Amino acid sequence: MKITIKATKIELTPKLKEFIEEQINSLEKFAKRILEEKSREKFLKKKKEKIEARVEIREKERGFYYAECNLILPHKLLRAESLQKNLKSAIHEVKKELKRELKEHKEKFLAKMKRETRKLRRELKVSESIK
Repeated sequence: MKITIKATKIELTPKLKEFIEEQINSLEKFAKRILEEKSREKFLKKKKEKIEARVEIREKERGFYYAECNLILPHKLLRAESLQKNLKSAIHEVKKELKRELKEHKEKFLAKMKRETRKLRRELKVSESIK
């Protein structure tokens, strides 16, 4: 996963950068599962799908930190933001929100696949009964 970090009014130390990358990279396994399901839907196309994360952090007001992350999947953009007193808790909150959105996106996708499968089965039963 490619991660781009933009820091405004905050010094991006190597330790902070490592923390952000660790938090965002933990979402990659969820995103990859969604891509695997979608590749099955497309009959195992060999095209390599890319995942990209853009993280922006800044000091919003005195003592408050703002964190925003855009997770770019093929054909889908997931976005989360948080305003907290502690920068690390803001980043952690963004991670939790993106994880929730990824799970929700996967559930919607799987529900759609099940609906389409049921529809095909009904059509098959109807066509067999016509013969």
